[in-house]
Amino acid sequence: MGGCFPCTRPPKSDEKDQIPPTSEKLKSKSSVDLKKQSSLNENQISSSASGRIAAQTFTFRELAAATRNFRADCLLGEGGFGRVYKGRLESSNQVVAIKQLDRNGLQGNREFLVEVLMLSLLHHPNLVNLIGYCADGDQRLLVYEYMALGSLEDHLHGMLQHDHIVSLFFLFLIWTPNLSAHVNATEPSPDKKRLDWSTRMKIAAGAAKGLEYLHDTASPPVIYRDLKCSNILLDEDYNPKLSDFGLAKLGPVGDNTHVSTRVMGTYGYCAPEYAMTGQLTLKSDVYSFGVVLLELITGRRAIDNSRAAGEHNLVAWARPLFRDRRKFSQMADPMLLGHYPARGLYQALAVAAMCLQEQPSMRPLIADVVTALAYLASQSYKPQNQTNQTASQLAAPGSPQTRVDLERRPPSGSERDRSRASK
Repeated sequence: MGGCFPCTRPPKSDEKDQIPPTSEKLKSKSSVDLKKQSSLNENQISSSASGRIAAQTFTFRELAAATRNFRADCLLGEGGFGRVYKGRLESSNQVVAIKQLDRNGLQGNREFLVEVLMLSLLHHPNLVNLIGYCADGDQRLLVYEYMALGSLEDHLHGMLQHDHIVSLFFLFLIWTPNLSAHVNATEPSPDKKRLDWSTRMKIAAGAAKGLEYLHDTASPPVIYRDLKCSNILLDEDYNPKLSDFGLAKLGPVGDNTHVSTRVMGTYGYCAPEYAMTGQLTLKSDVYSFGVVLLELITGRRAIDNSRAAGEHNLVAWARPLFRDRRKFSQMADPMLLGHYPARGLYQALAVAAMCLQEQPSMRPLIADVVTALAYLASQSYKPQNQTNQTASQLAAPGSPQTRVDLERRPPSGSERDRSRASK
């Protein structure tokens, strides 16, 4: 980047949110226990976290009433583990999101157990809030705060699927002035407005802060393992919150450098070393974050088989462009219509390039990513005040004179961070 950013130190070790050892034991044993039995009751959940779960318990009848018997018009979305409905709790009149897990298979049970434990013990403004759960019979439901603007994926990829179609449409308007009165009919709905540059940087910084909390404040650290655009939810002010903690894993402690686990996650977001060896580290999350940041900058999906050959995989497409400063502008989302600061685009690409380093040791700590993105998010940008900077005036990401000078600065963060950075 154009200069060094001062580091903000994470909380000291005595301020860390302690995760009870019982939850670690439970998590490591959950796959064994759930193979022995396909049911899970509320007593098991309560005892597993030593009575520290603050989430409410609901009956299936209460949640069925909240969603009007899970009517189709209440459906918000559907994922790998079940469906999410919008509902209103009769007891409090609170609007909530209710995830009903698929009753078939043990994976749903395992995810349910991990998510209740994680979200009951971890609290941060950039993590979704768990209100309660239901474990009636074979029913598994989770009740979250309602996020009015849905997921980041909805705004980046769900609104306008093909940029070239939009470009042709605007050309058609230029050639047909009489249609200008009908432009409003093509505008996105109020809750799916086009994301401008400043909003994208705000979302990136907030998501990074949520990840920093998991890595540097939780004790032991938590590896999210499933960071992607569909798991970043937005409130009415576009504040992001990480959701869906079913694949979260407690990270390495002491002299351990990694945890070995079955490879899970979403293709296109998994770090290469994790996909090949099953060795999971905090830097695996940093790689996934780099993919999300690149999606925010480019407007492209992590994997998009509808694109031309050589452009299916976002990271593979971006790597050669990172090295050619003349092509930076080609990486910007066409939906931005050129409304972004040239230097800000470069700096965001520099952060993404470092997060996507193939060698985990070369990736930055998430605390340093937060520092850089918080700076970018704080820079107000107005298209009419855009400077005449061009990509030719900027050096390529990773070049000695301009990349974020993380390595030359004294290591930041906690003792745990510094010991990891030296390994």
